[in-house]
Amino acid sequence: MSLRRLGERGLIQRIRLDSERAPAAGVTVGIGDDTAVLAVTPGAALLATTDLVIEDVHFRRVWASPEDIGWKAMAVNLSDIAAMGGVPRWALIGLAVPEDTDAEEVAGFFRGLRGAAGPHGVALVGGDTSRSPAGWLVNVTLLGEHTGTPRLRSTAQPGDAIAVTGGLGRSAAGLAVLERGVTDARRRGLADDAIEEITRAHLRPQARVGEGQWLGRAPGVRAMMDCSDGLATDLGHICRESRVSARIQVDRIPLGAGVAAAADALGGNALAWATGGGEDYELLITGDPAELARLTLELPRSTGTALSVIGEVEADGNGIRWVGPEGHAVTLGAGFEHFRG
Repeated sequence: MSLRRLGERGLIQRIRLDSERAPAAGVTVGIGDDTAVLAVTPGAALLATTDLVIEDVHFRRVWASPEDIGWKAMAVNLSDIAAMGGVPRWALIGLAVPEDTDAEEVAGFFRGLRGAAGPHGVALVGGDTSRSPAGWLVNVTLLGEHTGTPRLRSTAQPGDAIAVTGGLGRSAAGLAVLERGVTDARRRGLADDAIEEITRAHLRPQARVGEGQWLGRAPGVRAMMDCSDGLATDLGHICRESRVSARIQVDRIPLGAGVAAAADALGGNALAWATGGGEDYELLITGDPAELARLTLELPRSTGTALSVIGEVEADGNGIRWVGPEGHAVTLGAGFEHFRG
């Protein structure tokens, strides 16, 4: 049934019924009133984040299913809460789609959204729906809590080590495969397991929520943010907010699984994908060098996620210096930025 036949009221009722099947803690009033009424944990700081996900900017319907869109829209917000070391709690969803969209597509969108949110106990408590004149537009607002000290971009100090979780470049590599076509990637020798790894990283990224909470509690961790726009852009944010600079050893930057193979097969640049591709949603941290060296051993034991030290924070305020294995300067492009041609 198309949304034109179902109508906005019918759509909202479907969303509401699905949400009420799984009552969540802290929700006094959920979908159905003018606003949600939420019970915040006493003594907790409230965290709030929002992200737009727009057709033909963040995804393309030719390869992204409604479930993929819902998953990604939630995951990018979960990643922001993770970067503060917080606990995600409640989500409000704004969704605009063409009026001839099938209701089952919207149901698939919410299945994907709940698939990303469910493991973290996030409840859908409200939002808005609208007719779109051209494509899909999604806005998720996610509220979370923090009972300690949220990790900020502005607290890096000269002498800190710089580290990143997991591996970088998978989303950009996956996008390259999707743009070229999976069949073409196979013909060029890229293995199916690599294709699955990197395309899934692009379509259904995993937010490092547990890792963010673990690192947020760890001694010696000072600044933290997520790698959503690429290492070059996001580390630049930390440098500006903390009024420091950074020196990165490019041979220490961890590549995600399948990235090097995809670059070889497609003629791409694995390092450029890792530093400028964006949408990896790994965590970028700075902190005491001795403590971070210890955390590189303990984080994998506790969460299964690697942590790699890739550089140092410096005091001269001249941005990021990329250095090769023999100490020579390396020139790399900037990360992603909206409105830049």
